[in-house]
Amino acid sequence: MVADLKGLVDIDQGLLSRRIFIEPDIYQQEMEQIFARCWLFLCHETQIPKPGDYFTTYMGEDPVLVVRDSGGRINAFLNVCAHRGNKLCRAESGNAASFICAYHGWAYSNDGKLQAVPNLKDAYYDDLDQSKWGLTPVAQMDTYNGLIFATFDPDAPPLDDYLGDVKWYLDVFFNRREGGVEVIGGVHKWMAPCNWKLPADNFCGDGYHTGWSHLSAVQSGFGGDFRVKTASAGGKSVATGNGHCILTLGPDDPSDPAVPEILDYEESIAAEVRKRMGPRLDLVKPHVGTLFPNFSMLRSVARVFRVWHPRGPDKTEIWNWVFVDKAAPPEVKEAFRIVALRAFGPGGGFEQDDMDNWQECTQTARGVVSRRYMSNISMGLGHESYDHDLMGWVSDYRLTENNHRHFYDRWAQVMASDSWANL
Repeated sequence: MVADLKGLVDIDQGLLSRRIFIEPDIYQQEMEQIFARCWLFLCHETQIPKPGDYFTTYMGEDPVLVVRDSGGRINAFLNVCAHRGNKLCRAESGNAASFICAYHGWAYSNDGKLQAVPNLKDAYYDDLDQSKWGLTPVAQMDTYNGLIFATFDPDAPPLDDYLGDVKWYLDVFFNRREGGVEVIGGVHKWMAPCNWKLPADNFCGDGYHTGWSHLSAVQSGFGGDFRVKTASAGGKSVATGNGHCILTLGPDDPSDPAVPEILDYEESIAAEVRKRMGPRLDLVKPHVGTLFPNFSMLRSVARVFRVWHPRGPDKTEIWNWVFVDKAAPPEVKEAFRIVALRAFGPGGGFEQDDMDNWQECTQTARGVVSRRYMSNISMGLGHESYDHDLMGWVSDYRLTENNHRHFYDRWAQVMASDSWANL
């Protein structure tokens, strides 16, 4: 059943229907229109550095196997046996030359080819063309700054076009020093009883909630003391197009936790980073953002990036990684890991506040009467303009819902469009 999308998003008035956070028909259309067509984050190259290394993830609700084959090439396939549809690889990560289905023993090499089939000569009468029954590859796959993305849609624009002007902001997060970044530790996974769009839009530009929701976390010192220091009037929300949104601080605003190893490190590399990133870094300091639809990153306090995996209209599986500059010394990497656990891990002080809010926003949408009313995302409406220096639609003031409107405008466009050419 195709959902009726009319009137769900009114960007001109800054209004948003609460139906989009709970109704199954709308969720199913998201799976088809957004998650089966958009570029989605899979993993970072440093998670699969050697031939045979693999990582299992999801694109929407489709299981995906990302593997560096024996020749060193990175591939991504549906993690589904071509025989009867069983999930092929059950492990989260590892190293393997081949993958064997637990159901009937069909075996695949790490380049996706079907290698062996039990009883091929007798039960199949040697009449099965194995070349036609390999793993199903994604339609397109590409990388940027070590971030691996894929899409199931062969007609989707190239990744470079899809990212557009957000690429410079990604450079600040993931390529500010020679060698880029690496993922350290494993991945934290936990379930939140909320719709996936709520955390995605929170990371795309909600600076408004920090002083209220996170007051206890700020006062606890888990995230350092920068949030209680005096900030400049700088900092903007920047919507770079295609639904991608970045929230920035003023260029000299404090953003690092009060950990001596981190403060000393950031001071020591400041000149190098500014030279590498160029004069735009003298205008703003990117600190959190979302790539449409469900990949978010944070560099203030902690250095984390995450995926909001949809698990139904009212459930989101959060996957969270810690990243650091490859060139950083070991003690700095360890300091960032500890800070991330305290602030933005599943038990982090900031994380608990956010999940509580996202949960309640989802639960109220269950009400029949509640869904008759629109949510208000009108803050700063009419007080934004296109800024060529910052390469996006920029708010006049740092607190605004400019980015939210652009995120949901893109959501509505992709949901309603039957072709990339019409977007």
